[in-house]
Amino acid sequence: MQKFKDLEREYDMLPAGGTVLCAVSGGADSMCLLHLAARLGAERGFTVAAAHYNHCLRGAESDRDEAFVREWCGENGVEFYAGAGDVAARAARLGQGVEETARQMRYAFLRETARCLGADRIATAHNADDNAETLLLHLVRGSGLQGLTGIAPRRGELVRPLLTTPRTEIEAYVSEHGVPFVEDSTNADTAYTRNRLRREILPLLRELNPRLTESLSDTIRYLRNDNDYLNARAAEACLNARWAEDDLVIEARYIAALPAAIAPRAARRLLEMMGDGDTDCSAAHLNAIVDLCRGDDPSAVTFLPGGRMSQRVYKELLVTRQSDPLPPFEAVPLKLDGATRAGDWRVECRPAVCPADARPDGYHFFLEAAALEGGAVLRPRAQGDEITLPRRSTKTVKKLFIDEKVPRYARERIPVLARGGELLAVAGLGAQEKYLARPDQAGYELLFTPMKERMEG
Repeated sequence: MQKFKDLEREYDMLPAGGTVLCAVSGGADSMCLLHLAARLGAERGFTVAAAHYNHCLRGAESDRDEAFVREWCGENGVEFYAGAGDVAARAARLGQGVEETARQMRYAFLRETARCLGADRIATAHNADDNAETLLLHLVRGSGLQGLTGIAPRRGELVRPLLTTPRTEIEAYVSEHGVPFVEDSTNADTAYTRNRLRREILPLLRELNPRLTESLSDTIRYLRNDNDYLNARAAEACLNARWAEDDLVIEARYIAALPAAIAPRAARRLLEMMGDGDTDCSAAHLNAIVDLCRGDDPSAVTFLPGGRMSQRVYKELLVTRQSDPLPPFEAVPLKLDGATRAGDWRVECRPAVCPADARPDGYHFFLEAAALEGGAVLRPRAQGDEITLPRRSTKTVKKLFIDEKVPRYARERIPVLARGGELLAVAGLGAQEKYLARPDQAGYELLFTPMKERMEG
């Protein structure tokens, strides 16, 4: 496994005297990584631990994989950590793909485990074939140079020692050393884009070039050299940034004046300077930051993945990290004559006649009685929720939160009042216009009050 050793040495992936947390699914690649790391750790004096995340997507098979890795670690004296989460449920709630949600949840678990363990590195088992597949996927989807450089060998504490090792060598290694592994049945499912590429497209390309993996690895290396140069130019521009407490500030003109090939890279560099490594930002996010710098809106805001945001503050660009998203609260039925606690809000409702001088706002309004017939619930927002506020056009709750500069971390704690699939009101924003009571009409008075103390979940 010379490629493993060379890459590990080049990027200082497995430092002597430290602790390395290996992400282990139980498949051949990750078991090869764990076996190699354990052997090298014994030679160099670093500690190896294994972390397995159960995505709860394959029923008994998912539990089997976890049990397998746990047992192997127990037999071989490797410290083992397990995590689990309902990926499908979270993906549905967030309205995003299962694969992306699984990745987010898995890496969050790995980083938290590494933090608690005091690990110096988090090692994953991405190999040369994975990298070649990533290059082709990005090419098909229309990626810029950054995407065509494939998977990074190292990004902060995250390292990939097998990234230049072909899958054939990994398979040969586990066979030679008798390293057991389990098969993920979904790897054969061509409904997944990567699997289809791996099983149907790549074999055809290998008919044209039997050394396809090696050739694409060379291409990635050439492109990475070019990309590194452009990133270095971007980093030079970001030397003009300064810290204001926990916020990163730079004069917008330094980004606005950069060429099109460098400006988005400078935006990415600013996010990296926030200290959380992988930005998870698309080209659209980066271009939005550049647009902030080139625009003339002195207070424009762009919300970014991972609880971050960028804001134009007159002549300066501010990049800040919001707090971690608060957990959503459990839906509760609205009491029609009393107070209901929902998330971090107290909601009072009582039968009343709408006064002639009523002035509805985001916190206090009167609904006609028919609006609450059959009962209503207070719940977190859901994907696609829409409402028509008084004298305003219909918008999604998500868009309203963005317009009102509601921090991303707080949005799941703000209750909406719903009857069936229809929204009646949003706390702090107001009521559905068509359900507002007319003067002297009998109905219900509602008062939404944010509570100072926070109720978790």
